[in-house]
Formats: sequence, C-alpha cells, structure tokens
Amino acid sequence: MDKILLVDDHTIIRTGLKILLGSDLIGYSFDDAENGDTALAYVKKNDYALLMLDVNIPGTDTFELAAQLLLLKPALRILVFSMNEENVYAKKFLKMGAKGYVRKDAPAEDIKKAVSTVLNNRRYISKAFSEILADSMFDKKSDNPFDLLSPKQFKINQYLLQGKSISEICSLMSLHSSTVSTQKNRIFEKLKVTCLVELYAMAKMHELVAA
Repeated sequence: MDKILLVDDHTIIRTGLKILLGSDLIGYSFDDAENGDTALAYVKKNDYALLMLDVNIPGTDTFELAAQLLLLKPALRILVFSMNEENVYAKKFLKMGAKGYVRKDAPAEDIKKAVSTVLNNRRYISKAFSEILADSMFDKKSDNPFDLLSPKQFKINQYLLQGKSISEICSLMSLHSSTVSTQKNRIFEKLKVTCLVELYAMAKMHELVAA
C-alpha cells in the first residue's frame, strides 16, 4: 500500500487532511509527523508517494528540512501546504525541488487537485501564482529582492522581521552567534539596507509582512 506523510505541528490539520483525502485516495495509508526530526525518521524508514509539508513548524527550519529530505530521497515528491503567501515562499521551495505549493485556505477541491497532480508526478501551482510567474518573466522590475537570499538567510530574515534577537535566532536555528551575525550582515548587503527599519520597510513593500 502506498503511503503519504503529513508534516504539520497541528494535530487538527493532520487529522483534517486524512479525512479530506482519505475518501478519494483509496489504497493509500497515512503517517503523520509534528516536527522535522520525526519526519526525517519516517522518511529514512519508508518510501512515500507524497509528503505534505507545512512551512511554519516551531523548532524546525523547513527549508533545511526540505533540503535534507530531498538529499535523503531525491525522488521524494513534496507538496508544501501552508498559510504563507505563495509569491514569497513558493518560488523558493519549487527551486529546491518541491513538486508543488498549495495554501491551507484554498478550496477543498483545489487541495485535492494539488495532491492528485503531485501524485501523478506533475508540478502544482495555483492559477494566481502561475500568473505571477508569467508576469515576472516579462517584467524584470517585479522581481522580488528577497529571492537573492539563500534558504538559511531567508529564515534568519523572517526571524528578524518577527523582532527576534540574535540570541533567540541562535536558539531557534541551533546556530552560533557569529554565524547569525555574519548572515545578518550578508542579508543587509544583498538587500542593500542598512538597518532593521529599512529591512522592515522593504519587507512590507514586497508583502512579506502586513502593511
């Protein structure tokens, strides 16, 4: 029997997905993980037809987790399932090798379609995001400067925007303070900002934070 792994820190989300998908996916069984360590342990022991991954899991760097999962099982089909905006996160995960990105507040039929598409080894993105990608091909001015950041830098950037201190980021990402400080400086250099106020203003302009 083919297996699907659901990775989300909320039990109700994992349970809801099983109910939503279970009636259509006859012949599939579900495993679920509430954090990255559990997800890695499952993937080491099993082959999955699909892995659905939330973006925001406390104590888990999901960019790093996705990279580790794909290094471990290059053929693994990952569908990112999140409340985060597609135009900010989807492009990064797709570049890393994820097969698709669907929002948690998408209609049930869209979520089912995303799962079916990825299970058939095709990429899934929403119509709205496909239009954003199409526009970006012809309008270079619309490129998001945050795309210049590496996955690790992007995660540090998100914590900075949340008001986290260097020491808090060190704890959350299990990094040395010098590493975080160096990455913060590189983020500022890449984005051509000189302080957190300018970083926050740029983030608002590109919809990383609420206006």
